[in-house]
Amino acid sequence: MEERKESSRKYVPISELKDVIYIKENHIAKITLNRPDAMNALTERTHDELASAIKDAEEDDDVRVLIITGRGRGFCAGDDIKELFLGGGREEESLRARMEPRESKLRQLQGASIRGGADRLMTLNKPTIAAVNGAAVGYGCEIALMCDARIAAESARFGLGMFLRMGLIPKHGLYLLPLIVGFGKANELILSGEIIDAREAERIGLANKVVPNDKLEEETVNLAKKMMRCAPISIELSKELQRRAFNYPLKLVDDYFTEMFSFCAQSEDHLEAARAWVEKREPRFKRR
Repeated sequence: MEERKESSRKYVPISELKDVIYIKENHIAKITLNRPDAMNALTERTHDELASAIKDAEEDDDVRVLIITGRGRGFCAGDDIKELFLGGGREEESLRARMEPRESKLRQLQGASIRGGADRLMTLNKPTIAAVNGAAVGYGCEIALMCDARIAAESARFGLGMFLRMGLIPKHGLYLLPLIVGFGKANELILSGEIIDAREAERIGLANKVVPNDKLEEETVNLAKKMMRCAPISIELSKELQRRAFNYPLKLVDDYFTEMFSFCAQSEDHLEAARAWVEKREPRFKRR
């Protein structure tokens, strides 16, 4: 089996989860992102709690399938720009200001703030389903892409371009989206920043199925039950072989991403994009 490289992410005891609702019933684990007022945008704590819940589902032999969804109108709006990139509005504590000298920045970036809370999905050998109930953009879209299947409510929206609009780059999305929808369509969506609706996502193969909003939970559980008809060992080995067949060198991509994200995170473009987002205006990028 592929060796896991543990990140420095802080795991939160399951009993102390607040930003994530985590339940297990009938061999199905369900993670619900629980920041509805912020469209389930992820803070550092949310990332930690999400990682903790996924880790628990992975290590619990009674769990056969994992479902991820969001509470309220959004699935996940990606990272909380104000908190993670602008220090909660305190300019002196922004990501740019917190950066260390170049010789130590890679060690910092390999920590929890860059390694997303759902990244463990990439090596999880249990079936995973994203029940996309609303907007899934930025890292929220990556969470959906990292799942084995995506059931979308009619209100769902998908988009990866938020990374580029923020002067950053996606991580797993750059790899997964072309595999799912093809290079041409993936490049169009990533480079244009376009957000597509559920029907378009279904048409291009990004969503496996679109259902009425009030049928999302029922349809997702039905798919989970179908997956549980298969032998766990067969599922585990199938997922492992699939990763190897695609020749996905996770360690190599992690290293490349860390260095490139470091460069982006220290750029004027990124800081300007984060400020503009919080100030609700268009960013004023400088010409190269």
